[in-house]
Amino acid sequence: MSDSLQFDKRHIWHPYTGMPGDYDLYPVESASGVYLTLTDGRRLIDGMSSWWSVIHGYNHPLLNQAAQQQIERVSHVMFGGLTHQPAIDLAERLLAITPDELDLVFFSDSGSVSVEVAMKMAVQYWQAQGKADKSRFMALRGGYHGDTFAAMSVCDPVNGMHHLFQQALPQQFFCNRPQTRFGQDWHPDEMADAEKILAEHHQQIAAVILEPIVQGAGGMWFYHPQYLAEMRKLCDQYQVLLIADEIATGFGRSGKLFACEHADIVPDILCIGKALTGGYLSLAATLTSNKIGETISSGESGCFMHGPTFMGNPLACNIAAASIDVLLESDWQSNLQGLEKALIKGLTGYQHLPGVADVRVLGAIGVVEMQNPVDVQAVQRSLIQRGVWLRPFGRLIYTMPSYICSDQEIAELCEAIKYTVLENAT
Repeated sequence: MSDSLQFDKRHIWHPYTGMPGDYDLYPVESASGVYLTLTDGRRLIDGMSSWWSVIHGYNHPLLNQAAQQQIERVSHVMFGGLTHQPAIDLAERLLAITPDELDLVFFSDSGSVSVEVAMKMAVQYWQAQGKADKSRFMALRGGYHGDTFAAMSVCDPVNGMHHLFQQALPQQFFCNRPQTRFGQDWHPDEMADAEKILAEHHQQIAAVILEPIVQGAGGMWFYHPQYLAEMRKLCDQYQVLLIADEIATGFGRSGKLFACEHADIVPDILCIGKALTGGYLSLAATLTSNKIGETISSGESGCFMHGPTFMGNPLACNIAAASIDVLLESDWQSNLQGLEKALIKGLTGYQHLPGVADVRVLGAIGVVEMQNPVDVQAVQRSLIQRGVWLRPFGRLIYTMPSYICSDQEIAELCEAIKYTVLENAT
């Protein structure tokens, strides 16, 4: 092991790991297209698109150009009292591709923070109307919304990654997650639990927060679009805001530009991140309506009480605007349909492999769910031997590839998953 890798394991904390590090690390030398090149020369197809963000592949010439041009002008300037063209350009693009009812854009640093912002918006909205008791939230079991404290409080309270913090977190309401799968016949009784909670507690609930169609880190569960449509109706009926967390699903991942489009609904507040910059820099945004913005601004504070240091970072905004252009100027719908077909073809029959509980595909997401938790390090070693990078978790071996992946590269990803499943079942 090199000295630098030993240093890393002793001193650098990686996501969801213990210290000192007793786990495999694979140093990356460079990346291009859908390939990572390790320092030992091995090339791996990145089937994770770096946690679902690098939708155009690595080292994209137009995004590189946007970064280089902006860094020569100004890489960062405070957003308090100042503004700049990259933020204006990005906001214009976001408002153009999201529902007309969304008028305002609040930029932040990361997806978790965009959720914090959304939750604060909801609380301030009701406070400004003299309804300070509406300060809690209803979320779906099986959901995941981030690692910061308010975001943790609306993640699954039992099987989620943050159950250890329950005593320190605000106590929220949780309804059963929808059981009707995407593509199956809708069962109207799905809404009974959510309606019961809202009927009994709507005077305390500021908003419902959910991941539209795809519950991501909570289990890669794809549910029926009618659930969204019915939840929208319930929120209207009980005077509760609806927050859509599209951090993972935004910008085409589910086959629609935004997953809410599967149900043709408009949230009151929309959170986006991850693929916003094509994976180049951390940036997120929270969008809402003029009504909510004006109501908040009429309250006691006269403003929305949030302002990150790196809010509206010009370098990130310029790259994000370029990333949206790259997406919209491509034949992204056909590309996503092609990826979905390739994943379905590649994973067909895997549900019959030993140890497999379920296989599901939606848009550019392919999931093999095992009957038992997987040994992440063993699975990764097996995949790397076959030239593939994935990051399994829980019982899931899944892929969310870049949109530029070819049919052949998808086939290689799926084949590597098959052999890894077979190896780890014996």
